[in-house]
Amino acid sequence: MPALVLSKKPGFWTPNYQPIYLKEEIMMTVTAQKEQTKEIKVKLLLSGGHEYTIFLKSDSPMLQLLLKALFSRSQKKADAASLLQIPIEEGRSCLSFSSDDLIGIVTNPPIYLQNQLQQEREVQENPVIQLPTVSQQGRDDLISRYALVNNFFTAAENQQLLDYVSQKKAEFVPTSTSTNADNYRRSLVLHSFPEFRELIVNKIQKLIPDVLSKLKMELFTIGEIESQLTMHNDGNFYKIHNDNGSPDTATRVLTYVYYFNREPKAFSGGDLVIYDSKINGKYYVKADTFKTVEPRNNVIVFFHSRYMHEVLPVKCDSKEFADSRFTINGWVRRAD
Repeated sequence: MPALVLSKKPGFWTPNYQPIYLKEEIMMTVTAQKEQTKEIKVKLLLSGGHEYTIFLKSDSPMLQLLLKALFSRSQKKADAASLLQIPIEEGRSCLSFSSDDLIGIVTNPPIYLQNQLQQEREVQENPVIQLPTVSQQGRDDLISRYALVNNFFTAAENQQLLDYVSQKKAEFVPTSTSTNADNYRRSLVLHSFPEFRELIVNKIQKLIPDVLSKLKMELFTIGEIESQLTMHNDGNFYKIHNDNGSPDTATRVLTYVYYFNREPKAFSGGDLVIYDSKINGKYYVKADTFKTVEPRNNVIVFFHSRYMHEVLPVKCDSKEFADSRFTINGWVRRAD
Protein backbone atom coordinates (compact mmCIF):
# COMPACT_ATOMS: atom_id res chain seq x y z
CA MET A 1 0.00 0.00 0.00
CA PRO A 2 1.33 3.47 -0.76
CA ALA A 3 2.15 5.66 2.19
CA LEU A 4 -0.76 7.61 3.61
CA VAL A 5 -0.81 11.22 2.42
CA LEU A 6 -1.52 14.02 4.86
CA SER A 7 -2.79 17.14 3.13
CA LYS A 8 -4.05 20.57 4.12
CA LYS A 9 -6.78 20.33 1.45
CA PRO A 10 -10.20 19.67 3.00
CA GLY A 11 -12.75 17.37 1.36
CA PHE A 12 -12.04 14.43 -0.92
CA TRP A 13 -10.56 14.62 -4.42
CA THR A 14 -9.53 12.52 -7.34
CA PRO A 15 -5.84 12.43 -8.32
CA ASN A 16 -6.38 15.20 -10.88
CA TYR A 17 -8.09 17.31 -8.18
CA GLN A 18 -11.56 17.13 -9.66
CA PRO A 19 -14.44 16.54 -7.20
CA ILE A 20 -15.65 12.96 -6.85
CA TYR A 21 -19.23 12.26 -7.96
CA LEU A 22 -20.69 8.78 -7.53
CA LYS A 23 -21.59 7.50 -11.00
CA GLU A 24 -24.58 5.55 -9.72
CA GLU A 25 -26.70 5.73 -6.63
CA ILE A 26 -26.15 2.70 -4.41
CA MET A 27 -29.49 2.13 -2.73
CA MET A 28 -28.97 0.78 0.78
CA THR A 29 -30.50 0.82 4.20
CA VAL A 30 -28.31 1.69 7.16
CA THR A 31 -29.69 -0.13 10.19
CA ALA A 32 -28.62 1.06 13.62
CA GLN A 33 -30.00 2.14 16.94
CA LYS A 34 -31.36 5.47 15.70
CA GLU A 35 -32.85 7.03 18.80
CA GLN A 36 -30.68 10.13 18.30
CA THR A 37 -27.63 11.20 16.35
CA LYS A 38 -24.67 9.72 18.20
CA GLU A 39 -20.91 9.48 17.89
CA ILE A 40 -19.61 6.38 16.12
CA LYS A 41 -16.12 4.99 16.69
CA VAL A 42 -14.91 3.95 13.24
CA LYS A 43 -11.84 1.76 12.76
CA LEU A 44 -10.65 1.75 9.13
CA LEU A 45 -8.93 -1.48 8.07
CA LEU A 46 -6.60 -0.73 5.17
CA SER A 47 -4.48 -2.98 2.97
CA GLY A 48 -1.04 -3.86 4.26
CA GLY A 49 -2.33 -4.27 7.80
CA HIS A 50 -2.77 -0.54 8.40
CA GLU A 51 -5.49 0.67 10.78
CA TYR A 52 -6.79 4.13 11.58
CA THR A 53 -9.47 5.07 14.14
CA ILE A 54 -11.69 8.13 13.74
CA PHE A 55 -14.90 9.35 15.37
CA LEU A 56 -17.88 10.40 13.23
CA LYS A 57 -21.50 11.32 13.88
CA SER A 58 -24.03 8.64 12.91
CA ASP A 59 -25.51 11.02 10.29
CA SER A 60 -22.12 12.13 8.96
CA PRO A 61 -21.89 12.28 5.12
CA MET A 62 -18.31 10.99 5.43
CA LEU A 63 -19.55 7.86 7.22
CA GLN A 64 -22.06 7.29 4.42
CA LEU A 65 -19.32 7.75 1.81
CA LEU A 66 -17.04 5.21 3.51
CA LEU A 67 -19.85 2.66 3.78
CA LYS A 68 -20.79 3.15 0.13
CA ALA A 69 -17.15 2.71 -0.94
CA LEU A 70 -16.94 -0.53 1.02
CA PHE A 71 -20.26 -1.71 -0.35
CA SER A 72 -19.14 -1.03 -3.94
CA ARG A 73 -16.00 -3.04 -3.36
CA SER A 74 -17.98 -5.95 -1.90
CA GLN A 75 -20.14 -5.94 -5.05
CA LYS A 76 -16.99 -5.91 -7.24
CA LYS A 77 -17.99 -2.75 -9.05
CA ALA A 78 -15.97 -1.94 -12.15
CA ASP A 79 -15.72 1.77 -11.34
CA ALA A 80 -12.23 3.25 -11.14
CA ALA A 81 -10.81 3.64 -7.66
CA SER A 82 -11.26 7.01 -6.05
CA LEU A 83 -9.13 8.90 -3.58
CA LEU A 84 -10.85 9.30 -0.22
CA GLN A 85 -9.80 12.06 2.17
CA ILE A 86 -10.94 12.47 5.76
CA PRO A 87 -10.40 15.75 7.62
CA ILE A 88 -8.45 15.17 10.86
CA GLU A 89 -6.94 17.38 13.55
CA GLU A 90 -10.07 19.57 13.48
CA GLY A 91 -9.76 20.07 9.73
CA ARG A 92 -6.12 21.16 9.74
CA SER A 93 -5.03 18.00 7.87
CA CYS A 94 -6.51 15.17 5.85
CA LEU A 95 -6.04 11.39 5.88
CA SER A 96 -5.94 10.25 2.24
CA PHE A 97 -6.13 6.75 0.76
CA SER A 98 -7.50 4.92 -2.27
CA SER A 99 -10.93 3.30 -2.02
CA ASP A 100 -9.24 0.10 -3.26
CA ASP A 101 -7.23 0.04 -0.02
CA LEU A 102 -10.31 0.04 2.21
CA ILE A 103 -10.59 -3.62 3.36
CA GLY A 104 -13.11 -3.25 6.16
CA ILE A 105 -14.75 -0.99 8.71
CA VAL A 106 -15.34 -1.75 12.40
CA THR A 107 -17.99 0.44 14.05
CA ASN A 108 -18.94 0.86 17.69
CA PRO A 109 -21.92 0.83 18.14
CA PRO A 110 -22.51 -1.56 15.22
CA ILE A 111 -23.90 -0.42 11.87
CA TYR A 112 -25.27 -2.95 9.39
CA LEU A 113 -25.80 -2.54 5.65
CA GLN A 114 -28.65 -4.09 3.75
CA ASN A 115 -28.33 -3.68 -0.02
CA GLN A 116 -31.51 -3.39 -2.05
CA LEU A 117 -30.36 -4.99 -5.30
CA GLN A 118 -33.71 -4.73 -7.06
CA GLN A 119 -33.84 -0.97 -6.52
CA GLU A 120 -30.27 -0.67 -7.78
CA ARG A 121 -31.18 -2.50 -10.99
CA GLU A 122 -34.14 -0.13 -11.49
CA VAL A 123 -31.83 2.88 -11.16
CA GLN A 124 -29.49 1.42 -13.81
CA GLU A 125 -32.31 0.61 -16.22
CA ASN A 126 -34.26 3.84 -15.84
CA PRO A 127 -32.85 7.00 -14.24
CA VAL A 128 -36.30 8.12 -13.11
CA ILE A 129 -37.51 6.03 -10.18
CA GLN A 130 -40.57 6.23 -8.01
CA LEU A 131 -40.04 6.06 -4.26
CA PRO A 132 -41.43 4.66 -2.10
CA THR A 133 -43.66 1.80 -3.27
CA VAL A 134 -47.24 3.03 -3.10
CA SER A 135 -49.77 1.04 -1.09
CA GLN A 136 -52.94 0.18 -2.98
CA GLN A 137 -55.09 0.57 0.14
CA GLY A 138 -57.39 3.58 0.30
CA ARG A 139 -57.98 6.22 -2.38
CA ASP A 140 -55.07 6.27 -4.76
CA ASP A 141 -55.20 10.05 -5.32
CA LEU A 142 -54.71 10.68 -1.58
CA ILE A 143 -51.31 9.00 -1.50
CA SER A 144 -48.37 11.28 -2.22
CA ARG A 145 -45.79 10.17 -4.76
CA TYR A 146 -42.48 11.56 -5.84
CA ALA A 147 -39.98 10.69 -8.56
CA LEU A 148 -36.20 11.00 -8.27
CA VAL A 149 -33.48 11.38 -10.86
CA ASN A 150 -29.95 10.65 -9.67
CA ASN A 151 -26.90 12.36 -11.23
CA PHE A 152 -29.18 14.88 -12.92
CA PHE A 153 -26.34 17.14 -14.12
CA THR A 154 -22.93 16.00 -15.27
CA ALA A 155 -20.16 16.23 -12.69
CA ALA A 156 -18.72 19.23 -14.55
CA GLU A 157 -22.09 21.05 -14.66
CA ASN A 158 -22.65 20.38 -10.97
CA GLN A 159 -19.26 21.85 -10.04
CA GLN A 160 -19.78 24.84 -12.33
CA LEU A 161 -23.07 25.53 -10.55
CA LEU A 162 -21.36 25.45 -7.14
CA ASP A 163 -18.71 27.86 -8.40
CA TYR A 164 -21.43 30.08 -9.87
CA VAL A 165 -23.39 30.52 -6.64
CA SER A 166 -20.20 31.42 -4.76
CA GLN A 167 -19.57 34.20 -7.27
CA LYS A 168 -23.20 35.42 -6.96
CA LYS A 169 -23.31 35.46 -3.14
CA ALA A 170 -23.91 39.22 -2.95
CA GLU A 171 -26.98 38.97 -5.22
CA PHE A 172 -28.98 36.60 -3.00
CA VAL A 173 -31.95 38.26 -1.22
CA PRO A 174 -34.36 37.09 1.51
CA THR A 175 -37.27 34.93 0.35
CA SER A 176 -40.93 35.72 0.92
CA THR A 177 -44.30 33.99 0.54
CA SER A 178 -47.36 34.91 -1.52
CA THR A 179 -49.21 35.68 1.74
CA ASN A 180 -46.29 37.68 3.22
CA ALA A 181 -46.64 35.67 6.46
CA ASP A 182 -44.04 36.40 9.14
CA ASN A 183 -41.58 33.70 10.22
CA TYR A 184 -43.01 31.19 7.74
CA ARG A 185 -40.07 30.91 5.40
CA ARG A 186 -36.42 31.65 6.07
CA SER A 187 -33.87 31.37 3.24
CA LEU A 188 -32.16 33.40 0.52
CA VAL A 189 -32.99 33.37 -3.18
CA LEU A 190 -31.25 34.27 -6.44
CA HIS A 191 -33.94 35.18 -8.97
CA SER A 192 -31.73 35.65 -12.04
CA PHE A 193 -29.37 32.89 -13.18
CA PRO A 194 -30.00 32.68 -16.94
CA GLU A 195 -27.18 30.29 -17.84
CA PHE A 196 -28.31 27.51 -15.54
CA ARG A 197 -32.01 28.29 -15.80
CA GLU A 198 -31.93 27.42 -19.50
CA LEU A 199 -29.93 24.27 -18.81
CA ILE A 200 -32.30 22.90 -16.17
CA VAL A 201 -35.48 23.83 -18.06
CA ASN A 202 -34.25 22.00 -21.17
CA LYS A 203 -33.44 18.88 -19.15
CA ILE A 204 -36.79 18.96 -17.34
CA GLN A 205 -38.77 19.30 -20.58
CA LYS A 206 -37.28 16.03 -21.83
CA LEU A 207 -38.14 14.20 -18.60
CA ILE A 208 -41.71 15.39 -18.07
CA PRO A 209 -43.54 12.55 -19.95
CA ASP A 210 -41.66 9.87 -18.01
CA VAL A 211 -42.04 11.70 -14.70
CA LEU A 212 -45.80 12.12 -15.17
CA SER A 213 -46.09 8.42 -15.98
CA LYS A 214 -44.24 7.48 -12.80
CA LEU A 215 -46.41 9.82 -10.74
CA LYS A 216 -49.61 8.49 -12.38
CA MET A 217 -50.46 12.00 -13.55
CA GLU A 218 -52.15 12.82 -16.85
CA LEU A 219 -50.23 14.55 -19.62
CA PHE A 220 -51.00 18.25 -19.98
CA THR A 221 -50.09 21.10 -22.30
CA ILE A 222 -47.02 22.72 -20.81
CA GLY A 223 -46.97 26.45 -20.31
CA GLU A 224 -44.25 28.27 -18.37
CA ILE A 225 -41.54 26.44 -16.43
CA GLU A 226 -40.55 28.61 -13.46
CA SER A 227 -37.19 28.48 -11.69
CA GLN A 228 -35.52 30.06 -8.70
CA LEU A 229 -32.21 29.34 -6.98
CA THR A 230 -32.49 29.04 -3.20
CA MET A 231 -30.01 28.83 -0.33
CA HIS A 232 -30.80 27.44 3.14
CA ASN A 233 -28.20 27.90 5.88
CA ASP A 234 -28.21 27.36 9.65
CA GLY A 235 -31.72 27.64 11.12
CA ASN A 236 -33.44 28.15 7.74
CA PHE A 237 -36.75 26.40 6.96
CA TYR A 238 -40.04 26.58 5.08
CA LYS A 239 -43.21 25.63 6.96
CA ILE A 240 -46.07 23.54 5.58
CA HIS A 241 -47.55 24.83 2.32
CA ASN A 242 -48.51 23.80 -1.18
CA ASP A 243 -47.45 25.39 -4.46
CA ASN A 244 -50.76 26.04 -6.24
CA GLY A 245 -53.13 27.23 -3.53
CA SER A 246 -53.62 30.83 -4.67
CA PRO A 247 -55.13 32.38 -7.82
CA ASP A 248 -51.73 33.39 -9.22
CA THR A 249 -50.30 29.87 -8.70
CA ALA A 250 -53.36 27.80 -9.64
CA THR A 251 -51.90 26.62 -12.97
CA ARG A 252 -48.84 25.04 -11.34
CA VAL A 253 -49.07 21.26 -11.84
CA LEU A 254 -45.63 19.80 -11.21
CA THR A 255 -43.06 20.93 -8.61
CA TYR A 256 -39.35 20.11 -8.88
CA VAL A 257 -36.39 20.57 -6.54
CA TYR A 258 -32.78 20.05 -7.67
CA TYR A 259 -30.30 19.69 -4.79
CA PHE A 260 -26.63 20.61 -4.94
CA ASN A 261 -24.02 21.15 -2.26
CA ARG A 262 -20.35 20.84 -1.40
CA GLU A 263 -18.96 17.36 -0.82
CA PRO A 264 -18.70 16.17 1.84
CA LYS A 265 -21.98 17.75 2.90
CA ALA A 266 -21.39 20.34 5.63
CA PHE A 267 -24.99 20.61 6.85
CA SER A 268 -27.63 18.31 8.25
CA GLY A 269 -31.41 18.49 8.24
CA GLY A 270 -33.25 20.37 5.52
CA ASP A 271 -35.29 17.28 4.60
CA LEU A 272 -38.28 17.71 2.29
CA VAL A 273 -41.43 16.30 3.93
CA ILE A 274 -44.27 15.50 1.49
CA TYR A 275 -47.63 14.81 3.14
CA ASP A 276 -50.36 12.45 2.00
CA SER A 277 -53.78 14.05 1.52
CA LYS A 278 -57.28 13.71 2.91
CA ILE A 279 -60.56 15.29 1.82
CA ASN A 280 -62.05 18.11 3.90
CA GLY A 281 -65.25 19.26 2.22
CA LYS A 282 -64.27 20.13 -1.35
CA TYR A 283 -60.56 20.49 -0.63
CA TYR A 284 -57.44 18.36 -0.32
CA VAL A 285 -55.77 18.93 3.05
CA LYS A 286 -52.74 17.51 4.85
CA ALA A 287 -52.99 14.01 6.29
CA ASP A 288 -50.92 12.72 9.22
CA THR A 289 -48.83 10.39 7.04
CA PHE A 290 -45.92 11.58 4.92
CA LYS A 291 -42.76 10.74 2.98
CA THR A 292 -39.35 12.27 3.62
CA VAL A 293 -36.72 13.14 1.00
CA GLU A 294 -33.15 13.77 2.15
CA PRO A 295 -31.32 16.53 0.23
CA ARG A 296 -28.52 14.81 -1.70
CA ASN A 297 -26.08 16.38 -4.10
CA ASN A 298 -26.98 16.26 -7.82
CA VAL A 299 -30.44 14.74 -7.29
CA ILE A 300 -33.75 16.18 -8.49
CA VAL A 301 -37.19 15.31 -7.10
CA PHE A 302 -40.59 15.85 -8.75
CA PHE A 303 -44.05 15.82 -7.11
CA HIS A 304 -47.59 17.17 -7.63
CA SER A 305 -47.80 20.88 -6.82
CA ARG A 306 -50.99 20.42 -4.76
CA TYR A 307 -49.23 18.26 -2.15
CA MET A 308 -48.69 19.88 1.22
CA HIS A 309 -44.98 19.87 2.01
CA GLU A 310 -42.32 21.58 4.11
CA VAL A 311 -38.55 22.01 4.45
CA LEU A 312 -37.31 21.03 7.90
CA PRO A 313 -34.79 23.31 9.65
CA VAL A 314 -31.20 23.15 8.43
CA LYS A 315 -28.25 22.82 10.80
CA CYS A 316 -24.99 24.23 9.43
CA ASP A 317 -22.41 24.64 12.18
CA SER A 318 -19.95 26.63 10.06
CA LYS A 319 -22.68 29.07 8.90
CA GLU A 320 -20.51 29.59 5.80
CA PHE A 321 -22.42 30.49 2.64
CA ALA A 322 -20.59 27.85 0.59
CA ASP A 323 -21.64 25.10 3.06
CA SER A 324 -25.36 25.75 2.52
CA ARG A 325 -28.15 23.56 1.20
CA PHE A 326 -28.61 24.88 -2.36
CA THR A 327 -31.51 24.13 -4.69
CA ILE A 328 -32.87 25.11 -8.05
CA ASN A 329 -36.58 24.71 -7.51
CA GLY A 330 -39.59 25.62 -9.53
CA TRP A 331 -42.88 24.66 -11.11
CA VAL A 332 -44.23 23.40 -14.42
CA ARG A 333 -47.44 25.24 -15.29
CA ARG A 334 -50.19 24.03 -17.60
CA ALA A 335 -51.05 26.33 -20.47
CA ASP A 336 -54.23 28.35 -19.90
